[in-house]
Amino acid sequence: PRAAWDVVFQASMEVRSSVVYATFIIALVFVPLLTLGGVAGKLFSPLGIAYILAIMASLVTALTVTPALSFLMLSNAPLKVSDPPLIAWIKPRYVRILDWVEHHPLSTFSFAALTLTIGIAMLPLFRSEFIPALKEGHYIIHMSAIPGTSEKESLRLGSIVAREIGKINGVASVAQWVGRASNGPDTFGSHYSEFEVEIGSRPGAEQKRILDEIRQVLTGAKPETEKFFAFGNADSKGEEEIGATGLSNYLGVNFSVNTFLTERIGETVAGYAAPVVINVFGPELDNLDRDAYAIAATLSGIRGAADVQVQAPPGLPQLSIRLRHDKLRLWGLLPADVLETIQTVYEGLPVGQVYRGNEVIGIAVTLVDAFKRDLSQAGQLPLRTPRGKLITLKDVADIQQITGRYKILHDQGKRLQTVTCNVNHRDIEDFVNDARAKINNQVRFAPGNYFSVSGAAEAQAAAREELILHSALACVGIFILLYLAFGSLRNLAITFLNLPFALFGGVLAVLFSGGWLSLGSVVGFVTLFGITLRNSIMLVSHYQHLVEVERRPWNLETAKRGAAERLPSILMTALVTALGLMPLALGSGEPGREIEGPMAAIIVGGLVTSTILNLLILPTVLLHFGRFMPTSIISTRSFP
Repeated sequence: PRAAWDVVFQASMEVRSSVVYATFIIALVFVPLLTLGGVAGKLFSPLGIAYILAIMASLVTALTVTPALSFLMLSNAPLKVSDPPLIAWIKPRYVRILDWVEHHPLSTFSFAALTLTIGIAMLPLFRSEFIPALKEGHYIIHMSAIPGTSEKESLRLGSIVAREIGKINGVASVAQWVGRASNGPDTFGSHYSEFEVEIGSRPGAEQKRILDEIRQVLTGAKPETEKFFAFGNADSKGEEEIGATGLSNYLGVNFSVNTFLTERIGETVAGYAAPVVINVFGPELDNLDRDAYAIAATLSGIRGAADVQVQAPPGLPQLSIRLRHDKLRLWGLLPADVLETIQTVYEGLPVGQVYRGNEVIGIAVTLVDAFKRDLSQAGQLPLRTPRGKLITLKDVADIQQITGRYKILHDQGKRLQTVTCNVNHRDIEDFVNDARAKINNQVRFAPGNYFSVSGAAEAQAAAREELILHSALACVGIFILLYLAFGSLRNLAITFLNLPFALFGGVLAVLFSGGWLSLGSVVGFVTLFGITLRNSIMLVSHYQHLVEVERRPWNLETAKRGAAERLPSILMTALVTALGLMPLALGSGEPGREIEGPMAAIIVGGLVTSTILNLLILPTVLLHFGRFMPTSIISTRSFP
């Protein structure tokens, strides 16, 4: 029997503190996302900015609009002293369960400890990846033959590859391009081809089937299968099948397959469209080649390796023409004149233009193609001496066919050779560690040569360390806010017990979604911890209100009453968040949800377990170890 404005005001003041502190804590949790650099920052910073702005707007709404609407719309409503039907049905059953839990504290604490142990113990058993495979409905196949392979031969091989891939059910079109444009930025020769494979919008499982069949066509390996048991390990048969993907059905030809965006991310991270990049540095090109091919052979024998390639292989056939200056002097020829003649033969010499209307046509002098294609005729190129005598090029030059290079790689002025590799169905960091160990043990580098590893594994480790470091700094801010909210270090420490409960649910979500931890999964865990702290704050702050304001003694009855009164708000908070993310979590393997789907699955799974354990175990822990005292007593304490 109080005035409506007084009820609304007092109710708003009661929850104001917990709402404000909980909102700022969640905002702090998302701040580390804003500090991520590189590809990770581009992917997740917009999410953090959007969430922080949304939750701050909701805080303003909760403190202003919601109380005003409550006064306007509820003040004339008929007085109801009972709970809504669903809550009225849940609450007595919840109190009975809570009473049983609080009368069996040893079993409760043992269960909490077991949950924490299982959650932490399972984390190292999961496999990790930087960015999940993106399902774009489009694949790019790279085909690299022996340097020097002609355009005609590349097109012949490409027609065979395109025909076989076109037979796969679901492939809409296959297009090939060879070499590069005259002013193109890439330095590819005619031995290099790319295939654009279009499959259109298809479910995630269908896209995986098509990719497996494409790999089968290119490598001759069986479709890659993965059997996932309790802790995400493939069985031995699956490992053998995955390890067989390093060979090609086409002799002398290497293939790699990926999606467009995945390749662009890889090129942004390491400069190559592959997650594992090994650079070999050294002064001598021949030694670099030998060490690079030794590394490639070592990688091909490691489980999970696929599409192992040396990026700048030697072997490009070249025609070497070395002028003999003594012979040139004998015949009275200048080197520049001879070189100009050679250039005219093989490249053409512009000599004029013809105007046809408004069209300008260039005229160049060259020899017929039949002569240029026959390398044995190069020595028969006629030269006229100043005295008018005709001689041949072989009279003044040494002519031979040699093996050259079409590309020499450098990094900061150092020569290098690069080996790239894809990783299938294996933890990428575990693969890199295995590769490092085997390269150090099996490859004997030439004097002055050394190697370094870059790519997605290094980027993933750096992003995870950066995220964990900034999250630790955010935890300091969260600790300060919680201390301001509770005024008790003891209650603050107990509040953090809800985090292991959330960890357990997140681990279960990872387990049932395939056992892969991506960068999105790590972001999901960080986000989950912030959201679950909100429920703990709501419960602990209400206990403080009962004891400090309503002057109730801190005992079993107060603990049960506070938990029962906070049951609707805690359930609604968790249910709204979980139901909002549920469509994204259930379809995490579908196109468009590969990055944020795992994050949503972890948040949903963690909310389920943290809410259940928060409502059942946290009141018992607070009853036995928490400290709540009336305001007058708190004011006389010098330290909580």
